[in-house]
Amino acid sequence: MNKVQVLIVDDSSVMRKIVERSLRQAGIEIEKVYEAGNGAEALVVMKDAKVDIILCDINMPVMDGLEFVKQLAGVENAKGVPVVMITTEGSEGHVVRALSAGAKGYLRKPFTADQVKEHILPVLAGKS
Repeated sequence: MNKVQVLIVDDSSVMRKIVERSLRQAGIEIEKVYEAGNGAEALVVMKDAKVDIILCDINMPVMDGLEFVKQLAGVENAKGVPVVMITTEGSEGHVVRALSAGAKGYLRKPFTADQVKEHILPVLAGKS
């Protein structure tokens, strides 16, 4: 697999770093990481960035992950870019809605590097 460019969307800067570290521990070679603190910031990033995958929290202020996935469909740079939702145990309904809106998978917090491999690698493989 080639090096990937990733957009990590989470209102917690600590969680964004944990996601990045988990990707690296899972053996995913990262060329560049873009970060956004909510869906609105992520839409701005996506106007200029070309990424291979987006990892997005569901519960965020300003614009949550569900609304982000819906609005992402209108962003030219986002065509064909898979979105994997990151969620807590209690938001199963949100996951179902996100998948219906176009997300390609989800990862439950807290997660391990092995779970990242299990959920992220197939999504990346499907894109290339």
